[in-house]
Amino acid sequence: MADREKGTPEGPPVGRRALLGMLGLGAAGLAAAPTLQRGWDSFLAAASQEDPTGLSALLPNPGGFRYYSVVGSVPHRSEADYTLRITGLVRKPMTLRLPDLRAMPQTRVVHDVQCTDGWRVPNTPFAGVKLSDLLDEAGVRPQGKALRFTCFDGAYSENLTLEQARRPDMLVALQMQDKPISHAHGGPVRLYAAPMYFYKSAKWLSGISVTDEVVPGYWEERGYDIDGWLDGADKNSGGQG
Repeated sequence: MADREKGTPEGPPVGRRALLGMLGLGAAGLAAAPTLQRGWDSFLAAASQEDPTGLSALLPNPGGFRYYSVVGSVPHRSEADYTLRITGLVRKPMTLRLPDLRAMPQTRVVHDVQCTDGWRVPNTPFAGVKLSDLLDEAGVRPQGKALRFTCFDGAYSENLTLEQARRPDMLVALQMQDKPISHAHGGPVRLYAAPMYFYKSAKWLSGISVTDEVVPGYWEERGYDIDGWLDGADKNSGGQG
């Protein structure tokens, strides 16, 4: 799911005093070393999973990601139980597991990640299977015009037009920052739409359905732009690194 959504995760709450204490500690120490930044990232990921107050989203994280969900809790999917289903207007519906996705040609895309909240992480590498390769494998029927993405959190959804989905910088991503995508970042598999705001890059991806029209996603139903292009994005081509 995209890193824009705020939720109410279940589990023991993170105390207000503890969070405010970490706020001061984090602001003082983040500039010290990359190791501290990585540790702070880990703390934020854990805190966001157990924070019904929403205060963890206010903690400083220079150069890092924010952690959001639109639901109370998200089940984990392991290598043994993860599946991605490709359905809808295709000639060959498919159910893919992690080894199936890893066995396909992998593409690495390096691009800035930007959220509508204003935070930005420059030059972030993602790697995975190009959406166009999956569409070619499944065989899109002539009526197919768009894709609808669903997630195993049970709530989030996103969309792309077929033309957008065939760009080389649209991935079903298995890696982020050259490591397997963690659960907090939407793993084991998420969408990565490089030239668009991060809400388009649906976390916890479980389904891709080819449709005859664009179906508004979770945030589009709440007023967000249906396309979500970043300012200055080349809307006619894709890039990869």
